[in-house]
Amino acid sequence: MATDTTSGQQDNKIPTSVQGAIRDDPWLTPFAEELARRRANADQWLQKFQDAEGGIMNVADSYKTYGLYEDSTGIHYKEWAPNAQQAFLIGDFNNWQKNHEMTKDAYGCFSIDLPSGTIPHDSRVKILLRLPSGEELYRLPAWIKRATAPPKDSNSVSYEARFWNPSETYTFKHPRPRPHESLRIYEAHVGISTPEPRIGSYKDFTKNVLPRIKDLGYNTIQLMAIMEHAYYASFGYQVTSFFAISSRYGTPEDLKELIDTAHSMGIVVLLDVVHSHASKNVDDGLNNFDGTDWQYFHSGGKGNHPLWDSKLFNYGKYEVLRFLLSNLKFYLDVYKFDGFRFDGVTSMLYLHHGVGAGGAFSGDYNEYLHENSAVDKEALTYLMLANDLISECAKKESTQFTSIAEDVSGMPTLGVSRADGGVGFDYRLAMALPDMWIKILKEKKDEEWDISNIVHTLTNRRYAEKAIGYCESHDQALVGDKTLAFWLMDAEMYTNMSTLSPLTPVIDRGIALHKIIRLLTHTLGGEGYLNFEGNEFGHPEWLDFPNANNGDSYHYARRQFNLIDDELLRYKFLYQFDKAMQLTESKYGWLHKKDQYISLKHESDKVLVFEKGGLLFIFNIHPTNSYTDYRCGVDVPGTYKIVLNSDAPEFGGHDRVAKDQEFFTTDLPWNNRANYVQVYIPNRTALVLARVE
Repeated sequence: MATDTTSGQQDNKIPTSVQGAIRDDPWLTPFAEELARRRANADQWLQKFQDAEGGIMNVADSYKTYGLYEDSTGIHYKEWAPNAQQAFLIGDFNNWQKNHEMTKDAYGCFSIDLPSGTIPHDSRVKILLRLPSGEELYRLPAWIKRATAPPKDSNSVSYEARFWNPSETYTFKHPRPRPHESLRIYEAHVGISTPEPRIGSYKDFTKNVLPRIKDLGYNTIQLMAIMEHAYYASFGYQVTSFFAISSRYGTPEDLKELIDTAHSMGIVVLLDVVHSHASKNVDDGLNNFDGTDWQYFHSGGKGNHPLWDSKLFNYGKYEVLRFLLSNLKFYLDVYKFDGFRFDGVTSMLYLHHGVGAGGAFSGDYNEYLHENSAVDKEALTYLMLANDLISECAKKESTQFTSIAEDVSGMPTLGVSRADGGVGFDYRLAMALPDMWIKILKEKKDEEWDISNIVHTLTNRRYAEKAIGYCESHDQALVGDKTLAFWLMDAEMYTNMSTLSPLTPVIDRGIALHKIIRLLTHTLGGEGYLNFEGNEFGHPEWLDFPNANNGDSYHYARRQFNLIDDELLRYKFLYQFDKAMQLTESKYGWLHKKDQYISLKHESDKVLVFEKGGLLFIFNIHPTNSYTDYRCGVDVPGTYKIVLNSDAPEFGGHDRVAKDQEFFTTDLPWNNRANYVQVYIPNRTALVLARVE
């Protein structure tokens, strides 16, 4: 009774608004007041939105009233440009003349109404802003929903805004699938998703790539570089027009068809959303839009990212929050995306943007939660509001949307719900895992792999905050870095991947360890899993977008899916293993299961044994030693069979383990488990066993 009373007294000292977060992590207790203040900041904005416009949903519906659009009453255009004195809508429709002046309201917004048909579909438009000094600025509307590259014979390099108003729009035919308990994410870039050295299209992706993703067993797609970016080589991370989807891949209707087709396959589609920064472009971006550097961004040096050569939003401004929150709802409503992966969250969260000494996070809670820490409170508030909005939108549609944070800092409560006092993300990316694997492959001999350290890194994540595990993403595929396949096999990938050539030690090792690393990461690295397209089959070339340094070549800005269709190449083995891994997880659901128990980490044998999702996982990472009748503890007695074997011939293995054999438990304790089985486990092999029902 005394303990209960003490606990109750302690709870009374903790603000109600953050008791849920502290319940799951008592080490947060000293920071309860600061956590409560941070939550209150966001809650106060919610109240402000309620008082001003009837709530956050109405604020986020601003994409319906801002920008250029047509409804039953005519064509309407509204733009926020507080520093401008006058504004004119100009374009092809009026021969670029200043005869359509806009009206300015008390909040710095200009607007104009025109009869239907005044502006033809797909014609070019701009806003001309006249400053108090008399200077005139020509800008693309900030909320424009279509922007295209200038004609090749033009002297201009700036993108052009277009009034996208087709007579027939794509009609979605299929309901959204609900997010799966186990997220198996295929990270993809539409433009590179073709073997040919060209820019792939939305239609190409729909026809050729979606069926592969479905075949592989992934249930979620994360689409990169969708928001319009004038510079292709920025990989989509220098956004110029936030409400326009990249025109280089096709039309808005084409993207809607892609997402609808994915939905028909039961695949959830996430948008890689870039709200951490914006392009510095002036002529076709937001920078200096109304003649000031402080309209959308912080003024002076605070508004510039020190490494990314980009502009940083001022998240403390009402109209900036309107713009960004509306941007999220626009993609959920109009394109039917099912959630977001937020790029650059670490940069947003800290005043130092994770750069230099500030980016060396030790894990000390004071770095994140002390009231005088380097946390950017306004950016943190925006992320809370963004997750509030995503939740409200999902509730309105009686579904669930997903939000994922790309954060390397490990900030506590990032993945805690808003109701419990957290920031509200569903998942964070487990960004330490690729670094671990690369470090091992660079610095360790195979016999020096530290199994305990590998397991610790894979499982070292915050309790009750879910993570997406991955061993490599697009970052490792970029030129200047190396994928796992390159680290393992780059010396022979161009000469010895044919089945007509002898299996060399380098290729044999590479194929075996590629499978083991991926399965280990898949099973222990998080509550979800992510793969960047092509990495599943060991894509043999890095990714390099056309730029001045490579002669504007598209040779490396592509994914050679044709390699897995060639029966004479060994890439098919890695593809088939990845497929088997996804489909086995789909059947047993180990990603979202909580019953993990690691019973053996044998450093000299290089053997790891654990149970999860009702399965028994056995890894022998030793480069040369195979073990006969190796005892593996297992809690549930019965008969077990192999459901996944990395040494199977269809996966490029040596077929050393009989496919159909059964394993019977012995009723004796072993490694703190009630029973054991005896298994032949060859070197560099992973086995997954399931109990026969």
